[in-house]
Amino acid sequence: MDGTVLVADDDRTIRTVLTQALTRAGCKVHATSSLTTLMRWVAEGKGDVVISDVIMPDGNGLEMLPKISQDRPGLPVIVISAQNTIMTAIQATEAEAYDYLPKPFDLPDLMKRTARALEHKRRASPGRQVEEVSERPDELPLVGRTPMMQALYRLVAKVMNTDLPVMISGESGTGKSLIARTIHDFSDRRTLPFVTVTASDLQELEGPVRVLARVKGGTLLFDEIADIGEEIQARIVRMMDAPGDYVPRFMATSQTDMAAAMEQGKVRQDLYYRLCGAPIHVPSLRERVDDIPLLTDYFLAKAEREGGPKRWFSKDAAEFFRVYSWPGNVRQLENAVRRLSLISRAEEITRAEAQQVLGNQPDLEPALGGRGDSEKLSASVARHVQRYFDLHGNMLPPPGLYQRILREVEGPLIEIALEASGGNQAKCADLLGINRNTLRKKITDLDIQVTRRRKLM
Repeated sequence: MDGTVLVADDDRTIRTVLTQALTRAGCKVHATSSLTTLMRWVAEGKGDVVISDVIMPDGNGLEMLPKISQDRPGLPVIVISAQNTIMTAIQATEAEAYDYLPKPFDLPDLMKRTARALEHKRRASPGRQVEEVSERPDELPLVGRTPMMQALYRLVAKVMNTDLPVMISGESGTGKSLIARTIHDFSDRRTLPFVTVTASDLQELEGPVRVLARVKGGTLLFDEIADIGEEIQARIVRMMDAPGDYVPRFMATSQTDMAAAMEQGKVRQDLYYRLCGAPIHVPSLRERVDDIPLLTDYFLAKAEREGGPKRWFSKDAAEFFRVYSWPGNVRQLENAVRRLSLISRAEEITRAEAQQVLGNQPDLEPALGGRGDSEKLSASVARHVQRYFDLHGNMLPPPGLYQRILREVEGPLIEIALEASGGNQAKCADLLGINRNTLRKKITDLDIQVTRRRKLM
């Protein structure tokens, strides 16, 4: 990399690490803990890229973005923030930040983004003021620190003010409709109607006309599009092709993998390609278990604000919530927390109370787009094992089948667990429920590559 990077963060450790990493990469670095100093450097013409925290002792980094854009059109600003809500991503995009990363961030990832920013020469364009967004509620339940949620936030922020149709997929209870509503509420169409449409609204021949009259150029959401019959799907295609004078923005939600549904003949091909302008997948809760404590605290605080008693989770109860598989996702989590806030005998919620509310651990369910909505992991394994036997015809497979099958299951399980735990073997062993030495032996035996990701607080 070649260029000068301005770093503004009140955390000395982050300033030091970024200065060392960027200097080793060939950059010149000016680092400060003051927004005032940063703005003086910008005004003096220093720097080719800015990396700035949001909350600083002398101000808010997001509020400085319009001023930076005015003083130095085209200067890329990478925003880093410990405020891990979708609002931060939206505000950063509204203020035309070049990029946004949550804390803790992956250092190699930030270095790659900085390199791209140094090569990028964007054209200056006046951005809308942050105040326009900050007047809106700052407590959306779309919270999460995990990389997949942060990627979701950035994608939502990018598609927000486009006219592309949006296809939102995810399991029940993940918040698909909430994502759609958020995109509308922070878009240029926010003052126009947001209308959710089901198959019953389109049953009659005049249904599409009435729906378009209601939406008046706002946002039109088709709920669970894969469950709508082919005749109604054809009406939707015609509606999208001839929407009238006031063209709405089209969105749809689906629990089903739309590409697989199209291949199976459940979704018309022409409808699929019209709706999938910007596909967004909302991860299940079991895919982002590190966000469970954050969500739990959010729902406990919400219950308290609504007049409930002050509650918190014991360490054992919090751990039980973490290992639970949550088939109902965030919606199930919210209901469980609300019930526990009412029935708990003391301020601290116990593991026994959590188990009483949630019951037995449900069977593992397949991820979105699996063979079938009802197929369990055991059924999937049985299908693959049976196929293995069938390939040998009337002969038995070679001896040692038990270990070969276990190796096939253990390998991806450990690899995915290591990736989820950032390559931390102690954390991975705890996640799997095995001894650390056992994990090390399996990593060696299965020839698994371990990459430890460095994160900064």
